[in-house]
Amino acid sequence: MFPMSPLLTLGVHEALLAAARAGGGAVECSLDLRRSNTVVEVEATGWRWQGSRYPYLETCRDRTIYHWTGAGFEPVSRYSGALIKLVPTEWGPPTFEIDGIKMLPTAQVSPWDDAGEKVALVAPRGKAILDTCGGLGYFAAWCLAGGAASVLSLEKNPDVLWLRSLNPWSPRPGGALTLEQVDGTERVATLPAASVDAILHDPPRFGIAGELYSQAFYGELARVLQPGGRLFHYVGAPNRLTSGRDVPAEVARRLRHAGFDTASRGDGILATRRRAKRGH
Repeated sequence: MFPMSPLLTLGVHEALLAAARAGGGAVECSLDLRRSNTVVEVEATGWRWQGSRYPYLETCRDRTIYHWTGAGFEPVSRYSGALIKLVPTEWGPPTFEIDGIKMLPTAQVSPWDDAGEKVALVAPRGKAILDTCGGLGYFAAWCLAGGAASVLSLEKNPDVLWLRSLNPWSPRPGGALTLEQVDGTERVATLPAASVDAILHDPPRFGIAGELYSQAFYGELARVLQPGGRLFHYVGAPNRLTSGRDVPAEVARRLRHAGFDTASRGDGILATRRRAKRGH
């Protein structure tokens, strides 16, 4: 399914220009970040797709995705206190950045495939899933594909939700997926005890959102998770030499204090909510 407007990257734009220089004609390419392929008609001064005509860009930058506004192509980026930008990858599914800080891994694996591997750790089939930091929605998409009964996805930043609305790899809310623009720490506190079967927690780095790493918040995650339920917590690999902190060790310690058993899994921690011990 195509997004509301065609999306251009430097590679696609250069392919269209090369076809124009070669005399034009039909060109197969992707206008939805490799989600699918389509055919466009290339002319000397522009190109046609689905009955509409589009111009070539005067300047097309690398590491930038452009969307059609109705009047021209503009970068998929916004600035409202921080620069938030959708960024293409060699894999197709994009990542995003906040003030130049990459939010999803892309160096050795597609951010889409990476999300799938992490979601598999909580075995989503038939479960009620809490997705605390929704981002582009890749965790939610894999939960739905894995047969989750329901997914509650929380995302505080309206600009991230705008990126998500233009990203063809992001799932649209509806059906089993509920997407809320809300502060996750506040929303989780309103959920009933033991109301979810699994949790996916993919917060920004500690220096940006320390409240999402707090003992109090981990206590709330333990409260809303069924005993025996799984939590995957992305931590990443912050540099101890520059930060002076061992954030993964701190996270594991706080999770255990909140009532979880923990184990390292790649760039995160897989935690299991302890069951209450039976009295003697």
